[in-house]
Amino acid sequence: MMNIPSHLREFVVDQEYEKYTPINQAVWRYVMRQNRAFLGERAHAAYIDGLRSTGIDVESIPRIEAMNECLSKYGWGAVTIDGFLSSAAFMDFQAHGILPIATDIRTHEHIAYTPAPDILHEAAGHAPILKDKKYASFVKLIGALGAKAMSTKEDYDLYEAIRYLSMLKEDPMATSKQVTEAEERLREAQEAIIEVSEIQLVSRLYWWTVEYGLIGTIDNPQIYGAGLLSSVGESKRCLKPDVKKLPFSLDACIETGYDITDYQPQLFVCRDFDELIYAVKELEKRLACSRGGTESLVKALKSENISTAVYTSGLQVTGVITGLEYDDNDEAIYMQLTGPAALATDNKELPGHGKDYHKDGFGSPIGYLKGSTIPLEEWSDEQVSVYGIVDGSKTELEFESGIHVAGTVKYVQRHQGKIILIGFQNCTVKTSDGKTLFKPEWGTYDMAVGARISSVFSGAADREKFSAHTDKKSLLTKASPQWNEREQKLHEMYQKVRAIRESDTNIERTERELVTIVEALDIEYPEDWLLRLEILEITTQRNIMSDIKSRLHMQLKRLAEQPENKELIENGLMLLSASDSTEQPV
Repeated sequence: MMNIPSHLREFVVDQEYEKYTPINQAVWRYVMRQNRAFLGERAHAAYIDGLRSTGIDVESIPRIEAMNECLSKYGWGAVTIDGFLSSAAFMDFQAHGILPIATDIRTHEHIAYTPAPDILHEAAGHAPILKDKKYASFVKLIGALGAKAMSTKEDYDLYEAIRYLSMLKEDPMATSKQVTEAEERLREAQEAIIEVSEIQLVSRLYWWTVEYGLIGTIDNPQIYGAGLLSSVGESKRCLKPDVKKLPFSLDACIETGYDITDYQPQLFVCRDFDELIYAVKELEKRLACSRGGTESLVKALKSENISTAVYTSGLQVTGVITGLEYDDNDEAIYMQLTGPAALATDNKELPGHGKDYHKDGFGSPIGYLKGSTIPLEEWSDEQVSVYGIVDGSKTELEFESGIHVAGTVKYVQRHQGKIILIGFQNCTVKTSDGKTLFKPEWGTYDMAVGARISSVFSGAADREKFSAHTDKKSLLTKASPQWNEREQKLHEMYQKVRAIRESDTNIERTERELVTIVEALDIEYPEDWLLRLEILEITTQRNIMSDIKSRLHMQLKRLAEQPENKELIENGLMLLSASDSTEQPV
C-alpha cells in the first residue's frame, strides 16, 4: 500500500471505476488509438514502451490500483483526485513520487482537447515518460520546488476561478449564462494579479516542460509534454510550422505566460532532460527558499498561507506569518505568527513544540545582540554563562534592533552545537519605541535564536506532524451527471458495440444487432459520429455488411462537414484504413 503523506490525503478520492460510462470508454479508446498511431515516431522514445509498462491499456480506462502497482517499479505511485488542484498541491504530490490523476474523463464534445484535467491527460500523458529515470528525477525536482515556492492569496483565487470554469465547461447541464459568469470571474481573478509570484514562475517552467515540452532539435523535435501526448488535436498541430519552436531557456520559460483554455502559440525545445534538471536548480537559487531575508518574509506575509521561516541557527518556524516589525532600514527584526505554529529542525518537529503547544501563535526577534559581533546561536557555554543566560537567572537581552527581552531563563536548547531556543518565564518583550510584543501573563516565552532568516518556503517543515497543506482543499465540487432516458439508451448502444467488438464472433447475431443499432442511430442520434466509427471498424475488420459500411461512410462524410468534427472523423477513417490493410478478415 502506497504511503500518502498526511497533509495530502484530503485531496485523494476514490476512482469509482463503475461510474465510467460506455461512452467514456469509447472516448478513451479513440484518443489512445489515435495517439499510439501518430506518436509512435514523434514522441520521446520512452512513450510507447512506457504505456505498456505503467499499466495503461489502449482499449479501456486504466484502474488506478493497477497503475500504482506498475509505477511502483520505477519508484512512483498514483492516486485519484477530484479535478484541478492548486499548483502547490499538485506539485507536492509529484515531489513525493506520486502522480495525481483526475478521475474524470473528457466528454465526447471535447474529445480533441479539454481545459479540465482528466484521466486521459494525467494517466496517458504524464505516466509513460516516467519510465525514463532522468525525466522522473526532473519531475520530482520541479515538484519539490513547486511545493516550496511562495504563492499569494491572488494565486489561490485564480486557481478557484480556473477550477470552477473547467468544471462548468465539462458539465453538460451548465448554462451559457453560468459559463459566461465563470469566464468573467476568471478574468477578474487574472486582473487582480499585479506581480508574478514564485509559484507562478515554477508553474510556467512546469507548463513549458512537463506539460508542453519538446525535446531534441528545433528542426526535428520529439514530444514529451503530457498536454501534447494526451491531446489528439494538439499533438498533431504542435509539429506544424505555424507553431513556433524556440530553444529552451529558463528565462524564456518563466517570462512566458500561458492560457490553459487554448492551443499554445509557441513551444520550447530542450536538448535533453539534463538541461531541465539544471534549470530547476538555477530557478531554486532565485526563490525565497534559497535567498531568505526580509524580502522572503514579506512574501510569506503576503501569502496569508502556512509557511516556514528558517533561522541561521537551523530552527524552523512554521505557521501563518501575520506581522513583521522593521528597523529604520526596513529590515525585519521581529516576526509574528498567528494561529497554530510549530518549531522544527532538519524538517523534524521539536518535541513539545508542535501546533498544540503553540496553538495561539509564535513570535520572536531576528538579529544580533547589541554590542556582539558573534551571532547568539554561536555563543559558547562560557559566553552564555558570563552574559547571565543561565537557568533560573533573571536576564535582559538587548538586540541591535532595539528589541528588548526581559525575564527569567527557563532553558537553553541547542541543536548540533548551536543555540536554537531560549525559554523565559515572567517575560516581557518590547520594541525600542515601547510597543509590547509579549506579556508575562501569556506564559512561557520561547525565543527563537538566529542572526538572520536564511530561508523561507511554503508549507510546513515537518509536513507529517503539522498535517496541513499550504493551500486548503477547494470547496467547489462538480455536479454528478444525470442521464435522461435518451442518453441512457445511447450508453447501452455503445456498450453493445463494445461487447460485439471484444467477444462476439457469431456473424449472424453481430449483423442483426448492428443493423438495429444503426437504425436507432439514424432516427434518434443523427449527430453521433463516434459510435458510427466504431461500428464501421467492426464491419471493416470482419469484412461484413457492405451495405451498412457504405451507409456509415456517407453519414460520416456528412458529419465531417461540421468544422468541429472534420479532423476527428478524418483521423478515425485514416486510422481505420491503415489498420484494414494489415488485418485479416474474420
